Amino acid sequence: MYTPAITGTGVFTPQSSISNAELVVAFNAYADRKNAENAQAIAAGEIEPMQHSSEEFIVKASGIENRYVMDKSGVLDPEIMHPSLRQRDDNDPGIMTEMAVDACNKALAQAGRRAEDVDLVICAASNHERAYPAIAIEIQQALGIDGFGFDMNVACSSATFGIQAAADMIRSGSVRAALVVNPEICSGHLEWRDRDCHFIFGDVATATLIERIEDAQGPHFEILSTRCATQFSNNIRNNNGFLRRSRPDGLVDRRDMQFMQNGRKVFKEVLPMVSKHISDHMESEGIASGDLKRLWLHQANKTMNDFIGKKVLGREPEADEQPNILQDYANTSSAGSIIAFSKYSDDLEDGDHGLICSFGAGYSVGSVIVKRCE
Repeated sequence: MYTPAITGTGVFTPQSSISNAELVVAFNAYADRKNAENAQAIAAGEIEPMQHSSEEFIVKASGIENRYVMDKSGVLDPEIMHPSLRQRDDNDPGIMTEMAVDACNKALAQAGRRAEDVDLVICAASNHERAYPAIAIEIQQALGIDGFGFDMNVACSSATFGIQAAADMIRSGSVRAALVVNPEICSGHLEWRDRDCHFIFGDVATATLIERIEDAQGPHFEILSTRCATQFSNNIRNNNGFLRRSRPDGLVDRRDMQFMQNGRKVFKEVLPMVSKHISDHMESEGIASGDLKRLWLHQANKTMNDFIGKKVLGREPEADEQPNILQDYANTSSAGSIIAFSKYSDDLEDGDHGLICSFGAGYSVGSVIVKRCE
């Protein structure tokens, strides 16, 4: 049996960003257009007028102030309201591969490794741009990696589930090093015309290099333990897929083919599940709350993270104990906890313990307990 360790991480951040102010202007312009088109029905009481969004509403609901996207122009056009991404030829690299390669190269550089040192690529993300061939295999080819690759989708928990899969293979000896990469184009499955969720997501890609601890060439994080759990729920759902169910009129422009969420039920049901999962995982490994230097949580909602941090630590967490990045990146699905880990882990000292946790649709929750090693 071998011991796995995280030796490098990388974050690809798109060049374009959208502030809350920009987003509100575009959404309100769209709402005004729809209200004008439906003026008679609204006056007759047949439908409700669309409400305006506001910067205050967004920050209060989520803590988000900004998000990065692969295409800004389409999202902010009231006549489009979705990213306008070019159609690629089959011989062109996919957009997820382009994002992933950047993040992977950064993770390899941090670890002092080259592509030929890697045996496995796992592309773990909430949505994939095609059914097959696997995005992971395309990433593997683009990087020049021998070995194998496969895709995973556990929605917002994809990164931690991917880390567990890679760590288990390293423990068993079937691979020496693995890249778990999370290219998330969340802007493509968000309904930007829905006031309740139009502000939630952003785009990004993260990569985590995991290898045998004896092969680590610099500071690293020993993976002490991993744990995953799932419990079926329809409260976060996306019905898009190759089996496209039509409406009675034969059309397929359905709202449920994008991100759907019953936010109140998610808040009520997920938070106790995640808090207990983390606490049980720590207890099983003999780690008390006072031993935990840092929590790198899924970046979905500031209120949710504050609740979980308080439950796990037994008190209000300090800012440096539970860093948030969603104010800058918004919810980036599986990548969020890895962004937080990548940006806020260098200051930990030898022997310090931390925990990475992601959670979301499924319901799913994955946690990774790590220890800093110099």
